[in-house]
Formats: sequence, structure tokens, C-alpha cells
Amino acid sequence: MTQTILFDPLVPWSVIWLLAALTTAVLTLAVWKRLAGWPMRALAALVLIGALSGPVYQIEDRAPLNDIVLVLEDKTASQALSDRPEQTSAAVTALETALAQRANTEVRRIPIDSIPAREGRSDNSGTLLMGALAEALANVPRGRVAGIIAISDGQIHDVAQTPALPAPLHLLLTGRPGDWDRRLIVKNAPSFAIIGEPVTLTLRIEDQGDAPTAGDLAELAISIGGAEPQRFNLPVGVDFDLPLTLPHGGRNVIQFTVPTAEGELTDRNNAALVQINGVRDRLRVLLVSGEPHPGGRTWRNLLKSDSAVDLVHFTILRPPEKQDGVPVDELSLIAFPTRELFLEKINDFDLIIFDRYKRRGILPAIYLDNVADYVQRGGAVLVAAGPDFASADSIYRSPLSSILPASPSARVLERAYRPEITDLGQRHPVTADLTGAADWGRWLRQIEVDVPEGHVLMSGVDSRPLLVLNRVEEGRVALLASDHAWLWSRGYEGGGPQLELLRRLAHWMMKEPELEEDVLSAEATGQRMRIQRRSLDADVGEVTVTAPDGNTAMVTLTQTAPGRWEGRYEGPEPGLYRLKEGEQSTVIGLGPAAPREFEQTIATGEIMAAAVAQTRGGVRSLHDGIPSLRSVRAGRVAAGRGWIGLTPRDAYRTTSVRQTPLLPAWLVLLMASAAIIAGWLREGRR
Repeated sequence: MTQTILFDPLVPWSVIWLLAALTTAVLTLAVWKRLAGWPMRALAALVLIGALSGPVYQIEDRAPLNDIVLVLEDKTASQALSDRPEQTSAAVTALETALAQRANTEVRRIPIDSIPAREGRSDNSGTLLMGALAEALANVPRGRVAGIIAISDGQIHDVAQTPALPAPLHLLLTGRPGDWDRRLIVKNAPSFAIIGEPVTLTLRIEDQGDAPTAGDLAELAISIGGAEPQRFNLPVGVDFDLPLTLPHGGRNVIQFTVPTAEGELTDRNNAALVQINGVRDRLRVLLVSGEPHPGGRTWRNLLKSDSAVDLVHFTILRPPEKQDGVPVDELSLIAFPTRELFLEKINDFDLIIFDRYKRRGILPAIYLDNVADYVQRGGAVLVAAGPDFASADSIYRSPLSSILPASPSARVLERAYRPEITDLGQRHPVTADLTGAADWGRWLRQIEVDVPEGHVLMSGVDSRPLLVLNRVEEGRVALLASDHAWLWSRGYEGGGPQLELLRRLAHWMMKEPELEEDVLSAEATGQRMRIQRRSLDADVGEVTVTAPDGNTAMVTLTQTAPGRWEGRYEGPEPGLYRLKEGEQSTVIGLGPAAPREFEQTIATGEIMAAAVAQTRGGVRSLHDGIPSLRSVRAGRVAAGRGWIGLTPRDAYRTTSVRQTPLLPAWLVLLMASAAIIAGWLREGRR
């Protein structure tokens, strides 16, 4: 029970103070005039002003409330190292026991867990202790918080979001004085790099904590695409520039690993995964047009529209057999540099296109034989055939016959027909998804070919092969048995997807990864991977997924479109995963390249030192024992040798309130009237 006097003025305080000032002035004048009744009149004025201020006598019945102590229990990944879980558990138990012995004290335990993955996303935010503290303070009355005790290794990642704290903050550090750890750092890793050109990565092997002085070299293993690793010995604590050349286009997964050293805290930061997309700087294409024709600019316009393509285009306007008597020095035509292109620089090209080319003696057999060797070594040749392909001077009747996917029958079919995609073409990425075939315009000519090898993706007159693709050893060859694709670009009978078809065809020839017809790939989103399988077969088997720890899992794929299958897999831990289905295999990295929780693993109080000092709390190591608890007044030093302090809040809950006016109206009237009459009588006697 508490007793207090309160004021509930009947008019604003400004009016009361104004009346008090006027009364003081009048009384001063009365004293100066030596009026005999001024004391009585002063008493009357005082009673009236007191009545206006509304004095009330209040009696409260109060129930005391418990003080609240927040105990933040760090359970993130870095807290699972060494014996930190046991230290944390013992500290929490001891604190709960000590706080239970304090009167009117309540404990609120707040676990700080790693942020779980949401919708396949692996959150790499680290230890968000201050965010959890702010949320806890929002859910309790701040006036009842007597102290905040954090049990952690001090490696938090949101110290900048420290809220305003109503009580002392203390940090109880886990860990041991002799802890040390070795980690691998990849300082710069580009997302893209040019195939065939070296890209430089900066690596650093770093020791943290009380590392042993012996041994200043560490072994580094580098594996590209899951291949057998290469091993190097690198100095510890020194930045090292490593030049790498990507072996292929698309995603290249590079794994760096440092072996676990004896006595270090963890090996979770001894490995790093880097995923770099390999791109071509410039795609060099050689286009050789045999003679001018209505579709002669089709290929040129297509290739010139792509800024990533360097095009070398030659059109044979003056064959050797042409004899018109014009002196050579008066010709403005450029001589065809056959030797330079087909002997010296042929390997510089990613694709060679023969558009209606026929043998005229310009390219000797040795040059064409060199083209065949170029394909077998990994090059690409595309033949856009016209009537010349069916003639006696056909390019097929040359050393190129060993690589071309079909032979001409010498028939030229001059009939209108609508190109159609074959069943195999529905599954091949070059022709898949080319919709609206029923509305395509017709072509008017097709070269009949026999005994096609490889894959027939499109057919023409009476289902005869129109587009044939084949692989020859390391290279690729394509044959388009018509020279009327240009009709689609002119909009003949509605046209068709001419640019898209020829673009896909050219990019498949140049081995662009997204157009591979038989491939196993995966895309990572956090710890979830989306497995994709392309195949020309009617069905595919299960995918074997090998986790970083060697455990395997089988993933069943579901067909989503002709020639396409997909599956989902949730990886249990970050690292390099190996996928295999039939003869196809690939690797993919899940999770962050270097988890934030393991960037710094040595316990420290420096990160939270400013927040602790602001509340006059303390940082104490659990290795030295669990500190005792003391009560300290607000604003005083709240930590000392072997102890930490809590500030009692003396909070309470009011159960009932009773108020009694000190100057009721009748008493005010009686006292004021008596004082005024007394003053009048005194002045009247005088």
C-alpha cells in the first residue's frame, strides 16, 4: 500500500499561476498600505487557489512484478565446434539455478538458431543475435528487464542492428584460449570467364587463433569439374594468384581443398567451391557462298545480327573458268585467300558454312581434305545445299564425303511442300518448341539425299530427309537439303521461324551448352537442385546423386516435354555433388562457397564490445568459470572480477486505487468565508 498526494486542477495551471501572481501583487500593495486585514485576505486567497489546484489524497494497493532476465543461447553452426555445446549447456543450467534463487526474478531463454532454408534457399546470414534480441525485447515490458546475458562465441553478424538496451548486457564467451583454425579464402572469383583465356583467382590459406608455429606450407588440391585434383604446396598467410583456363562452355565447377590439420577447430572452411560460366569471346564463322542466289544474304544477315560473331564471308563471283577478257589489274574483286583460310587459319574458326558451294577448282582436294580433318578434330561444317549438291560438281564428290551425313541421289525435287519436324526433331533442342508448323509457308525445292547418318530433324517432300545432323569424332556436321529457307524470311505464304531455326542450328554446331541434345545438368538454388536431363531416347533412368560425404541417393526424373526430364533434390549439406545417369555425368556445388558461420571461428568479445560497454556490462570467458550474479543500481558498473550485475527494476502492478479530495467544496467555502469576514472585521475596528 502506498499513500501519495496528487493534484487534479480545475483550470489550466497557467490560469492558477496567473491568479497566484495577481494575488501576490495585491497582497504586496496591501502590506505597503499597511492594511490591518491583509493576513486574513491572504489566507482566503490561498484557500481558493489551493481549491483550484484540486489536491487529492490517493491510496494504492500494489502487487510486485518479477524482474526479467533474458538469456540468449547461441546454437548456430560455429557454436557446435569443439566442446562449445557442453560449455553452453552448463552455463545455461548454472544461470537458471542462480536466477531461481533470486526473489522476484524470471528467466526467458532465447535460442539463436541458424536461419533455416526457405523454398530451397540456403540463408547465409550467419548469427543474427541482435535481431533475436530486438524481437525478444519487443515481446516483454522493457521496464521489467533487469539484465541480458548472451552465451556465444561472439561471432555475430548483425551487431550494426543492436537495439536500445534497457538493462546491462553481458557476454559469456565459449571456446578455449588455445583454439586455432585454418581456412581457405577465395578472394576474387568472377561469375564469367572467356573459354581458352586464363582467368586469375586470388587464394589465401589463413591460420586463425593460437596456431602452431611449425609448418608454413599447406597442400592445396584443385579439381575442375570433379576430375582428379592437382596438388600444390602453398605458403600460409600469403595471397596467391592462380591462373586457370576453363575447359568448356557453360558452368565450370572448381573445388579447392586444404587437408585438415591436426588440432584445428573444423574442416568446414578448408574447402571452397567456385562456379564460373565459360563464354566465348568471339565466335568466328567462315561463310563461303558458291554463287549469288535469292537466299544468299540469309546466312549473312543472321550471323551479322549476332554481335558475338566475327563473320568472314566470301562469295565466288568470278570462277576460274570465266573468260571475259577483263584485265586482272582492272578487277575490283578480292582474290579468294584459299591457302590462308583453309591451311593456315582454319583452326581459328568455330564454324564453316558452305552455302550452295560446288567444286570449281578454287579449293583443291588437299584443302577440302584439311576441312575434313578440321571437323574430326572438333570443328563444325554446315552445308546449305542447292541444285549444285546434286550435280557432278557436288561438294559431296570430294574429300568431304567422309564427313557429310548424307549422299545426294542426283535428283532435284521442284515441288511445293511444307517442312515438318520429325518425331526425333520434337526431342532435339535445335527443332524442339518450334511451334505453329501447320501455318508455316511452303518451300519449293528440295535435294533428295540417300542413306542419312545421324539425326534427321526435319523432313520435306514425301517425308524425305530435309535437315540432318551428325557427329563425326570430335566435330559436328549438318546438312540442310534445300536452299529455300529464305522464303520464310520473305514471308512467303506466312513465312516461318527461319531466323530461330538457323540460329539454333549454328549454335548447336558451335557446341553451345544450352543446345546439347544428350546432356545431364543441374541448377542450384541454395541447398536445392533442379536436375535436368536431355536425351533423344524414349526414356531415361534414375539419376545417382553422390553427396560430399560419399552417401548416394537415387532421383527419379519426370518427363516435362519431348526429350526433357526433370527432378528435384534437397542436399543435406553444402559441398560438391556428383550426378550420373547412364553415360552422362556432371557436378554441381550446393550452398555458399564459404559459409559465413565458418569465416571466423575463434571466440572473441571484440565484435560485441561496444554494445556491452554502452550498458556498462562485461565480457567473461566460460573457460575461467561461470561468474556469480549481483544486484547493481541503474547506471553503475555492472561487471567485475568473477561477477556480473543485474539491475532490480522494482516493477509492480496496481490492484486498486482510492482517492479522497483534501479540500471539499464545503470546506473551501467555510474557510474562505471565515477568512474574508475576519479580515473585514479587523479593518472595521481600526
